[in-house]
Order: sequence, then C-alpha cells, then structure tokens
Amino acid sequence: HYLTREAMAAPRRKTASASGARHEDDVDRKGSTAGFPHYRLSKTSLPSPKQRPSTRAIFLKVLALLAPPVLLTTGLAIFTQSFFLSRTSFEHRSSCKLGSAGTLLQTALGLEPRHVDYLRRSGFLTDDDIHSHNGCWVPRRVDSMAILVVDALRFDFARDHLPLSIGSRLFPSQNGTANHHASDTSRLYQFVADPPTVTMQRLKGLTTGGLPTFADISGSFGGASIEEDSWVEQLKSVPWGRRHNSHGEMKILDEHPRIAFVGDDTWVDLFPTQFDDCHPFPSFNTRDLDTVDNGCLEHLPRLLGGLLGRTTTSKNQEATGGNSTSLFELIVAHFLGVDHVGHTYGPNNPHMESKLHQMDVMLSNTLDIIDAAPTDSCIVALVLGDHGMTEDGNHGGGTEEEVNAGLFVHFSPGCQDESEREDKITGEEIPGSAHTFESIHQIDLVPTISFLLGLPVPYANIGGLVPDLLPTPKKSIHHPSHATAHTATALALNSAQVWDYLDTYSKTSRDLPMDHLRELKETLDSATLLYRDAISHSEKLTNSQTGDDEEEHTFFDSMPYRQACALFKIFLAESTDLGKRVWTQFNERGMMIGIGILIVAWIMAAPLWKESVRNELKRTLFSLNGSAQAVHLSGKKEIIGGIKENVKRENDGSVLSLKSSLESFHRLEVMAAILFMIFQCGVLTFGNSYIDHEWEIVTFFLSVLCLLVFRRWYFVLNNQARSCEDSIRVYLPLIVALCSRTNDVLVTGHGLDPSIRLHVAHHPIAFLSSLFVLVSLRIRWLTPFSKGTGRNEIRYIPFSSLIDIIATVCLGGSWWEKRSLDQSRNGFIMARLAIWSVFVGLTHSIYCLVRGVKISNAAGIHRKNVGSFIENTQLALFRAMLFLVIVTGPSAASTAVLVVIQCAALQKMMLESNGTREVNAPVMAAMWRLAMRHVFFATNHHCSFNRLQYSAAFVATGTFQFHIAGSSLFMNTFGWEILGSSLVLAHSRSCQAGLKNRSARSNVWDWFRYFQWTEMLASCVSVSVMKRHLMVWAIFAPRFMFAAVFTVVGLLLWTLDVLMPKLVTLLAARLHNSKLQI
Repeated sequence: HYLTREAMAAPRRKTASASGARHEDDVDRKGSTAGFPHYRLSKTSLPSPKQRPSTRAIFLKVLALLAPPVLLTTGLAIFTQSFFLSRTSFEHRSSCKLGSAGTLLQTALGLEPRHVDYLRRSGFLTDDDIHSHNGCWVPRRVDSMAILVVDALRFDFARDHLPLSIGSRLFPSQNGTANHHASDTSRLYQFVADPPTVTMQRLKGLTTGGLPTFADISGSFGGASIEEDSWVEQLKSVPWGRRHNSHGEMKILDEHPRIAFVGDDTWVDLFPTQFDDCHPFPSFNTRDLDTVDNGCLEHLPRLLGGLLGRTTTSKNQEATGGNSTSLFELIVAHFLGVDHVGHTYGPNNPHMESKLHQMDVMLSNTLDIIDAAPTDSCIVALVLGDHGMTEDGNHGGGTEEEVNAGLFVHFSPGCQDESEREDKITGEEIPGSAHTFESIHQIDLVPTISFLLGLPVPYANIGGLVPDLLPTPKKSIHHPSHATAHTATALALNSAQVWDYLDTYSKTSRDLPMDHLRELKETLDSATLLYRDAISHSEKLTNSQTGDDEEEHTFFDSMPYRQACALFKIFLAESTDLGKRVWTQFNERGMMIGIGILIVAWIMAAPLWKESVRNELKRTLFSLNGSAQAVHLSGKKEIIGGIKENVKRENDGSVLSLKSSLESFHRLEVMAAILFMIFQCGVLTFGNSYIDHEWEIVTFFLSVLCLLVFRRWYFVLNNQARSCEDSIRVYLPLIVALCSRTNDVLVTGHGLDPSIRLHVAHHPIAFLSSLFVLVSLRIRWLTPFSKGTGRNEIRYIPFSSLIDIIATVCLGGSWWEKRSLDQSRNGFIMARLAIWSVFVGLTHSIYCLVRGVKISNAAGIHRKNVGSFIENTQLALFRAMLFLVIVTGPSAASTAVLVVIQCAALQKMMLESNGTREVNAPVMAAMWRLAMRHVFFATNHHCSFNRLQYSAAFVATGTFQFHIAGSSLFMNTFGWEILGSSLVLAHSRSCQAGLKNRSARSNVWDWFRYFQWTEMLASCVSVSVMKRHLMVWAIFAPRFMFAAVFTVVGLLLWTLDVLMPKLVTLLAARLHNSKLQI
C-alpha cells in the first residue's frame, strides 16, 4: 500500500500549485481514514488523466499483492489434503454363506481341507449344512445382549462411584449381597479408547473395528452414516435362520427378533435404517442434563422385558399374544447425562455425584433383570463408556483421563460355570504374550460381540477377540476341554479376517510397510503351525478312541491349543499397533509440494522486502550509521531540547552515552521479540510438552517484552524533562502485562454454565459490575466525534450508545436468569435480545463507516473525518467483542474489561510519536500477537478439541441448529483471534494515516501476519516430521488445525486490506473521469 500510494502521490507533488501542494502534504500526513488511508481521492489529490494509472496497471498491482496469499492458500490446501487423506475404504462385507469360514481359514491361514472338515465335524465351525442354524462362523454364545453406553464413563467412575450395580457384583461380600454371583459372571476392564475421543468416532470404532482418524472429526457435528461393514449391519442383514442358537427355546422362533435403540441420536446418524424399535433424543445441548437419560429410563424397562431368553418362550408368547415381534436380541441404550454434567459443571461437582447415583440405580435394576433370567438361557450386559473426560469435563484428545473408559461385562447365571474354565488362556503359555491379554481396546469388543451373537466379524476390523468374554458353548457342556479349542478356532478366524483385510489393503495402498507385514506374516504362520498341529493331534486321538476308557483318550490336547491362542493374540495385538501407526494414508509427495509452496509464499511475504524495514532493522541491530540512528531515536532532533539542563551542560560524551544506551535498549527489545517469535511460532510446534504449556510460555514472553519496553521508557523519563502525562504513559507496558496476569489469576470458568457457583466471575456482583465497567469504558472511550460534522452525526450518537446499553443489560439479565434454580427460567429470551441488539449495533457501525466515506468523497479530507472513521471502526470491533462475551459466558465480562484496557494501552504505545519511546514494528507486532493469543488461552481455550466449549451453541436456544450452533462455536473459539487481528490491522492503517513516521508503524500489521505465516509453515513441517509420533493425533494434528484456522483469518483480513483500497481508488478515478466528461 505504501509503495503504491507513494507512486501515485509523486506526480501530484510536481504539478500542483503551491497552496495545493501544502494541502496535499497535509492530507498525506493526516490520511483519510484510520484503517485505510487511501480509500478516497479528493479533487486536489487526483493526478491528471495522463499520469493516472490505468485499470490494467491497478489490476496487475493488485494481482502482485495477492500472489503471496494465493500461494499460501494453495500450499495449505495441498498439504491439508495430503496429510488428512484417510485410509482406503472398502465396500467388502464378511460373508455368512455356507462354507465361508472354512474358505477364510484355507485362504488366509493355509489350513488343509481335512483340517476344516474336522473342525466342522467337531462343531467348532458352523458353516456347514449340519450346524448352519447355530451361527455364521462359530457357535452363537448368547441368546441376547444389552449394551448400555454411559457417555464419558471414566474408569474410576465405574470402579468407585457405582456401588449398587458394579461394586455389589464385583465385591458381594463387602456390600452384603452374597446372593449375587460375583466375579464368575462379572468383570470390570479398563476400556482404552483411541483419539480422537469424540462420541461419533468412538461409536464408529465400536461397531466397525476400525480406527477413525482426526480427519473424521468434522462428522461429529453433521452426522454421516457408516458405509463400511459393521456388526450392526450384519445383525440386520444376516438371516435369523443362519445365526440363531438352535438349542433351547430359541429353536422354535421362526421370525427375526428385533433390534432396539434408545438414547443419543448419534446412533441414528450412523445407522439410520438398522434399528427396528428406535427412540433417539437430541444430544448436542450439553446444558440439558436429563432429557436423554429420562427418555432412556422411560423405554428401557419395556425393552428389557422383551429380551430373548429372559423368560420362557411360553411366557413370552402369553405376554405378547403369541406374537414374537416384540422380542429383542439386541438393545442399545445410550445415556448422556454424565457427559453433559462434565461439560457443564466438571467431574468434581455435586451434579456429577447425583447423576452417577442415578446411573447406579438404573444399572442395578437392569442387572437384576438379567440375573433373573432362566438358567437354560444366556444373556450378557455390556456397560461401557465411549471415552473418559479431563478434570475440566472435556474430551476429544488423547490424555490418559480421556482414553481410559470403563467396561463392565455381566452374564446371566445360565451362561457358564467357571469350573469348566479352569485352564483359562492367560498368555503365559508363550513368553512375552501376557500383556496382550491384560488391556482391552475398544475395537477389541467388535469381534467379541460378533462371535457372541453368531455373526461374521466385520471385514475392516483390526481388533482382537477377548477370550475371557466368550462363554463355553452349550453344546460342549459335557466336554470342558472343548472350551479351549472353541476359543482357538475363534481366534484363528479373527486372525484370518484381519490378515485378509491387511493383505487386501496392502495391494491397494503402499502405506503398509512391507517389512512390518512380513513380521506379521511370520507370527501368523507360527500360530497357524501350532494350531494345525493341535488339530492333527486331536483328530488322531479321536480316530484312535476305543470307547473302553474315555479318561485315557483325550480328544484335545489343551496346551497346543492354548499356545496357538497366545500366538494368535500376539498377531492381533501387533496388527492393531500397525494400524495405529499407519492408519492415515499420508501422501508424502503432496505434503512436500504443499510445504514447498508455503515456503515460496513465506519468502514473498517477508517484510524485509521493504527498504524501510531493512534500514530500520540494520540501524537497530547493527548500529549502522550511528548519527542517523541518533537522529532517528531523537525524532529529528526534537528530543535534544527535552534533555535535562544538567545533561545539556555536560560534554558531548554524556549525550552520546545516553544515545548509546537507547540504542542498546532498542537492540535488546528487537532481538528478544524476534527470538520469542522464533520459539513461539517455530520451535514450539515441534514439542508436545511445549504445546501443552503454550499458555505459560506466551504469558512469560509477553511479560518480558513489556518489562523491556518499560525499562527503556523509565530510563528516558529519568533523563528527560518530564510532564504529568509522560509520567503516566511510561507505565503503559506494565498495564499490558498486569492485565494478562490478572486475567490468569482472577478470572476462571470460561465457557461454563452461569449457574456454576465455583467461580467468582460467575457471581452476579462480578459479572454485573464488569458489564457496568464495560459500558462505562465504551461511553468514555468509544463515543464517535460529533462536533463540526453536522446535525445528522449528532443525532446518531445517543442511539449508538443506547444500542450497546440495551445489549449489555439484556446480557446481564440472561445470565441472572440462568443462575436461577427454576429450570423454566433459561434466559433465552434475554440472550436473543442481546444478540439482536449487537447485530443492530454492527449494522449501525457499518452504516456510519459507509456514510463517512461518502462525506469524505463529497467534502474533501479532514482530520475530523479521520477521527470519526477511527472511532466507528473501533466501535464496530467493540460490538463484535460483545457477541464474543455472549457466546463465552459470564467470565468473559471480566476478561473483556481487561482486554479493552490492554488494547487501549497497546494502541497508545503504537501511536507513540516521541522518538525515545517509539516501539519498533517487530516488537509491537510481537506484543500484539502474544497479547491476543493470551486472550485465546485465558478464555479457557487450547489448541485441542477437548477444550471446545460446546455450550456456546446453546446460549439463546435449547435446540440444536447446525448452522447457528456451528457459527456460535466457531466465534467462541476463534473470535478473540479475529478481533485481535482486526485491531492490529486497523491501528496499523491509522498509523499510516496520521503519523509523520507512518512507514515504520504501519509495518506492524506486516510483521503480525508474517509471524502467523511462520507459525503455519512450522506447524506443517512439524506434523510432517512427527506424523508417526505417538501423540500426532492427540497434540500435533490439533495444533496444526488451529494454526491453519488462525492463518486463514489473517488471509481474509489481508485480502480485504489489499482489495478494498484498490477498488475504491478505481471507482473514484472512474467517477472523476465521468465528472470531467460532463
């Protein structure tokens, strides 16, 4: 802008008259507007038609200015698409056809046909004509299943806070409930989730056995159905005659039993047509603690009453009038209260104790119903959490608190007798394999559910069967040794399915390392060899049986089978680890191309291309041309007259010493700012610990820079004739640092419900007084100029103030209502009035800005018009901040007061024209960046999806509306960064308009967005280097995504800054041509 404007101004100075030249010079110093000084051209400032640049020339200049952002956008798009390119998705489905299991064992494991035939004759495989009604691949183990999902059920919640349901069954003697059959039918596991720990991604993993990546997290807000194979789809598509248990009461059922669901509507988004009896409830309103849970409690008793096997068939038919359509083989109930309490109040609030007690009573009643099932039927209940939560109640990342959920498994009395399972498979059969049996990953539940229900394992599953959760098939009740062989067959089928998927995947993608595949194949071959030998040995013993003494002829040697099971589990665990390492198909070539384009854009956008910037840095860092530096620091010798009289009388060495000290101060500030930005924008992105503690790092850097500037200003104050104003102004840097520290220490509870009484900022005295101070600052500092601009301007000032007062009063009333214990008083009406008032105010500000442009074009350029434009721009940004306060919560009122004071101090520092107190552009840009990034962290945000404040979507409504909720959440998260970037741009352009040394101060915006571009480039490089790091999806990928959004915000502002002045200039030139023709 500066170069273009100077080029256009040069001809004017040569051709104008003396008076016109003086007027032009005055205009050149004062500028036309605060934010965009070259928006309008007056009659005296327009060049002659011959000297005026053509439309084509202006277009080429704009194109040159837009080249860096266009390249940056292109490089970022290419890199993002290459980095987040998801794994290849297959439409294949595991088959339940006759012979499918045997074919899988032969093709994937290399078993001989005689081995497969023996497994079928012995009843281990059920894919033949004889056993075709007992399961698809292996015998069905349970009659029916109830899956109870308690959202965000952390492991310690399940272990320590559910005494009636889980505690009484795990430790019956301690709870006085010895009548419950305890540890033989009940087990509690630590259920390990994989990041991202978001409900929709976890449900995908729990039903397909895959590992959804961070690229799929957008689906958590828009719901897309699952296209891959899953046990839910298999349950719906596989004929009932192929998979039902032909023993007991189930053999007389001819019709397909139903699948029921109640609870979180995310299940319906994923499986829109699979559930027969479906009762979804909206899930996004995190402040609604009871609607979903109450709906589940209403329908669950009826659904449990229709579980297959709960009563005898005759009683079932009597209860249903002889109609079996009300029988259910699967019930899914998804409770959301625990998760919503965590988001709203946190895990350590009394609301959490009340909600966990409600869940405890519900689970106890449910398990009692299952315990009452007949002994000739088998029903299993799975109580699980899809993820955990942090200490502030959020989730989405990969911390230990977020990934460690709870899994409680409870079987009815008729499922099995532990006396039949004395030789459990523990992994001790093969050295080093015990760890594979200790932990359960969520995807391990997928093959387990499939085998329990007699279904084929989903095609894309990479989870491993949990042997401890497979009851002994009823057919083998007289042959306890068969249990191990049944487990070995199930693990063999699971391993064959996983290898078949990995082998198919490797043929379509080069992402799977061949050396890892060879190692997996070796492990699988070793397990298969043991399994084949065990089958051959069992077949030999079976053929040699005489029947005289069954004790002397063992059908199955359990040790070879158990060793095979251990090796199969090792193979499955290693396959899961391989999938976690390479699940995302990184397009490394595309990533390198994207980084290359970003580097080119980064170099082109460097402020050092400007000669003024280079000279300033040379003078500051290398003390070149000491006399020029002295003149620069003294403001063209104006400061010499301000030196104290005693300094004037001293020799020239003392004056030079003073100047040398000022040079050292300037040099230290610039070096510190550059080093801090290199670390915060570059080095920090490569360390997960640095990213975790970025808030503290930003606060420290900002405090150090403020102290360095204060040190120089205080030094100047002691060596210069001071005034009262100078004595106060010297403390502006300390005010900036103090506001940040105060916000850290005193203001907490951002994004949480106003009714929470744990935070001082949520008390009415705190937020009402903060709102009062905010309105007072607005009236005192942000009232537009009115004198000398006509009666129309005066008429709008009271209306402008009234808008903001109404918005603030309505906001305070909304928060007051939300604190009420009366649930009917939700404050939505007052919140809507506040939002509408803010938007009316923004519309008014835009109108005033446009009107100011017209006045300037019609009446010429004057300082009063410039001041009016500055105030209207700041007022528009203040109203935008009011909207951020609305969507952030009561704590934001106190934060907003501190932000206004901090920004006012930074603005005064930026506009400082005294040479000795002038702050260099890179230092000023670093302070603005650190201050605005600190506000991002201080409002309880972080570069992680577990810190998203979902309550922002429900500040004015109790229903979820995608676009409104998404916009509110976006502004809640990134609005403070947008506000800060807009302020830097506006103040930089106001410096360009109104200061003599405008070139240096107007470069603040250039340095500011260049620092952000540096962060973007470093983030791309860091995730490229760390793409195989353990914490890539938990820390590095979210950090990259947030940096990308911050960069896009800066790009939009830069594009606006480039295009608007050129368009206005072009329109003004055409208007002038039209007037000349007339």
